[in-house]
Amino acid sequence: MRSKEEYLQALSDCVVNMEDESVGKVAQEYIAAGYPALEGILKGLVDGMQRAADLYEREEYFIPELLLCSDAMYNGLDILRPHLEKSETQKKHKIVIGVIEGDTHDIGKNLVRIMLEAAGYEMHDLGRDVALQKFVDKAKEINADVIAISTLMTTTMPGMGRVIEMLETEGLRDRIKVIVGGAPISPAFARKIGADGYAANAVDAVKLVDRLMGADMMSLEA
Repeated sequence: MRSKEEYLQALSDCVVNMEDESVGKVAQEYIAAGYPALEGILKGLVDGMQRAADLYEREEYFIPELLLCSDAMYNGLDILRPHLEKSETQKKHKIVIGVIEGDTHDIGKNLVRIMLEAAGYEMHDLGRDVALQKFVDKAKEINADVIAISTLMTTTMPGMGRVIEMLETEGLRDRIKVIVGGAPISPAFARKIGADGYAANAVDAVKLVDRLMGADMMSLEA
């Protein structure tokens, strides 16, 4: 029987290698061996998706490959999710996510959505080129816990701060966390506009939201 670390590596490899048929068998063996489902999701499947994202950034993978990797990840999730502990499946904090108005680059946003969804969050994806008021309206509609905003364009960055100002005007800022990300964004910019956090990549976004929501999660760095 393989060790837990070997299974986690195999799950990750299945995702990054687009092995959507093999991943289910590996996931079943992992559970049968008595290893924790949550760790299999985060350190196996999600790790593989992050590796795929890194390959995309290096232009070794393209959108078709990312879609096939996500298919493999979801096939693995179908096996592992039913075995999550009750406390892990009750998390279900609600997150509104989108690319800020004026920007149509959404690959990074899609990866963050996939990772957060895999980690058990209820995602509401507004897509790309999202009007500022729509972030606020959707958060009010679903009683969101977090708004996640991304951009790849410096010209659209001020809109992130305006969303936060709109939340303050409507008296929602204390209840709703706001996180930002994207290539031109920095921790200093996040602090400047009053955001609750900045994530450099999709795995960091999961860690950030877990921390903001007070989730009793294992560290992805463990």
